[in-house]
Amino acid sequence: MAGGAFAMGIFDKKPDKSYPFTLTDAEWKARLTPEQYRVLRGHGTERAGSSPLDHEKRPGIFHCAGCDHPVYDMAHKFDSGTGWPSFWQPLSDTAIGTSTDNKLLYTRTEVHCANCGGHLGHVFNDGPPPTGLRYCMNGVAMVFKPAL
Repeated sequence: MAGGAFAMGIFDKKPDKSYPFTLTDAEWKARLTPEQYRVLRGHGTERAGSSPLDHEKRPGIFHCAGCDHPVYDMAHKFDSGTGWPSFWQPLSDTAIGTSTDNKLLYTRTEVHCANCGGHLGHVFNDGPPPTGLRYCMNGVAMVFKPAL
């Protein structure tokens, strides 16, 4: 299935310690709100149901709040009922990267911006067709830009 092949390419990516867009820690703190910094740079998770982006329905593109890199298309968004914006695939196979997250008692796949390395959320294998994936994103880590 094409969606599955697309998604597997993303899972194969190894985290890269250098990204095209980089700032010092002081520059990140000046650029981001405290909550954006906690999530994007500190790998935090926003409280479920706290993001207005979970209810966003207009056509448009979601960008990384750290560097403005386009990461998700509204056409791939679905209501997962989790309280976080969820997508069944990223905007492209180069929009995001993934890495293994062992911070909890079980292993998760972390999703980060391919341009700045900012933590966006996690991907799970309980999503809808055609990929069967649920990219569960922190709304505070993204900015929505409506289509013109």
